[in-house]
Amino acid sequence: MYSAVERGTPNTLDYRIFYTKDGVPISPFHDIPLYSDDSQQYCNMVVEIPRWTNAKMEICKEESLNPIKQDVKKGKLRYVNNVFPYHGYIWNYGAIPQTWEDPAHVDANTKAKGDNDPLDAVEIGAGVATRGEVKQVKILGVIAMIDEGETDWKIVCIDRNDPMAGQLNDIGDVEKVMPGYLEATRDWFRIYKFPTGKPMNEFAFNGEWKNKAFADNVIKETNGYWRALMSNKGVADDVATQNTSVPNSHGLITADEATNVLNKQPVSSTTGPAVDPSTQNQCFVKRTVSESVCA
Repeated sequence: MYSAVERGTPNTLDYRIFYTKDGVPISPFHDIPLYSDDSQQYCNMVVEIPRWTNAKMEICKEESLNPIKQDVKKGKLRYVNNVFPYHGYIWNYGAIPQTWEDPAHVDANTKAKGDNDPLDAVEIGAGVATRGEVKQVKILGVIAMIDEGETDWKIVCIDRNDPMAGQLNDIGDVEKVMPGYLEATRDWFRIYKFPTGKPMNEFAFNGEWKNKAFADNVIKETNGYWRALMSNKGVADDVATQNTSVPNSHGLITADEATNVLNKQPVSSTTGPAVDPSTQNQCFVKRTVSESVCA
């Protein structure tokens, strides 16, 4: 249904992944529905970063049609460090479309404002996803990370077609079926920025994992903020709202206009530079919080 369209050269500043549906360019942020089925049992998830990779890819909220691009810091492409014992991202990482963490809203639970991005999601199934893949996932739970003073929810989910999906229906099932995985996930999020000179991340609720019902409420709430973003011009001027399918949205554009956006991008090239060699290095971090990483 959805096709990922590469533009530019991988491992360079101009690399982008756009999306089309039935040949028409779309926004993965705004045009891919939140739910993948009428019963709202499953959500769509846009895979930005496959498991075991290091490139910090993300939906670009500032650019028209919101392509996936690599994050840049001080003019250089950003990669996450391999903080022992992990290598890159330890799950398939991505975003839940049609959600938005409103930076003007102070969450009643976390006492912090939203981070101005779609909800992040970690998909914990057995398969290694493809960058740009759109998965249909079962929601299992959520943890509330506080990243530099902002609320940054992390939704835990599993591909509905994964062999373990039938065994996992709520956050408690993850600990039973995959002991140690949730502790490792919290540990990863706590320490992953530390080698770059940033402080360790903190968590609301003392780092407690919240269940599926709580996660579903977070998703519905952030979908409401996204709807307000799309309906009311000026809610967040730094977020590009161009889309081809959201009725009555101020960013609605025609198929021809969307095609023009895509056609202005550099042609795709497969002969780019190699991945940064730093992605093979290891970093070691002394933990300041005791985590039972292994059962």
